[in-house]
Amino acid sequence: MFSAASIRGARHGFSCTFNRHSLFWLCLVEDVPTVASSPTTCFQSFTPYESIHPRTYRTPRHISRVPPVYSPSSFLLQQRSDIIGSHGNQGNKLPSRYTSNESVELKTQNDVVRFSLYKPGDIGSIKNSQNKKTVKKSRKAKLNELRFYRLKAKQKMYSPNPEVRILYKLGKAKRKETWLIEKLRKFDVPKLPPETFDPEILTEEERHYLKRTGEKKKHYVPVGRRGVFGGVVLNMHLHWKNHETVKVICKPCKPGQAQQYAEELARLSKGIVIDIKPNNIIIFYRGKNYVQPKVMSPPDTLSKVKALEKYRYEQSLEHTSQFIEKLEKELEEYHEHVARFKKGKEGAT
Repeated sequence: MFSAASIRGARHGFSCTFNRHSLFWLCLVEDVPTVASSPTTCFQSFTPYESIHPRTYRTPRHISRVPPVYSPSSFLLQQRSDIIGSHGNQGNKLPSRYTSNESVELKTQNDVVRFSLYKPGDIGSIKNSQNKKTVKKSRKAKLNELRFYRLKAKQKMYSPNPEVRILYKLGKAKRKETWLIEKLRKFDVPKLPPETFDPEILTEEERHYLKRTGEKKKHYVPVGRRGVFGGVVLNMHLHWKNHETVKVICKPCKPGQAQQYAEELARLSKGIVIDIKPNNIIIFYRGKNYVQPKVMSPPDTLSKVKALEKYRYEQSLEHTSQFIEKLEKELEEYHEHVARFKKGKEGAT
């Protein structure tokens, strides 16, 4: 960038005449004199007529003495000599109103150095073209688009053709099913690697004694619709502080789900499963060498709020899958009915 900023520093001394950019250009000309002056370079010559004052239409005295420059190397050397010569002489300083705001850019392509001259208007137009934003829709246009989609959905929902109605409901249910599966993936907690510990071997007599004591005692831990989460394991450790056994009651439990809960709780609490009752009651034993852990709620479990949210998504997914099966069955029955009707019509003709 060649501007009056590098020359204006002559007023304050020689050390201020050169800025970072001017030094780079001057050093570049010294190192590569042949490349800069080669015929392949593109550079616009600087003439004193470009900085004529608009009111007087005269060329300033200190600019008219400068000969025209036809190569970038000679132009840079001439400007460096002007800057050095103006050291200590404030009368020869170039006024800012006579300077141009054109910028010089260095391009290196295919081992060839090229200089290109840009005006401020060209750079602004390039930036404006790059920063073009997409036209946003107005609120009225968005509302009209929503109304159009709702009207199309109503036409399909209340269509006289039963196949169109079934297909519309089926597509909507499948989209909801994929959305619910994506939501449930967020609740998958990575399981920690299992810790190595010595499994305690219990005799039949010990098992019978622990089973009887566990049935008689009244303290228990409920497992509700949230399933197994960190709070259940925490309650088991709190009960094991004063008792050897604890009952885990699974109230809304599907067939075969009590065994899954028993395996999961045994892994998280490191307890021993003594018995699983037919009324979904699991009896756990803490172990002979039980030591209460510092963190009683395992880190690889969900919180109470997250567990409830996961249960709701699972319930919705179950109902949606049942609804999809029902619609597919209806669609098959409709196709069978249409085929029978066509056969009867053909037989009558």
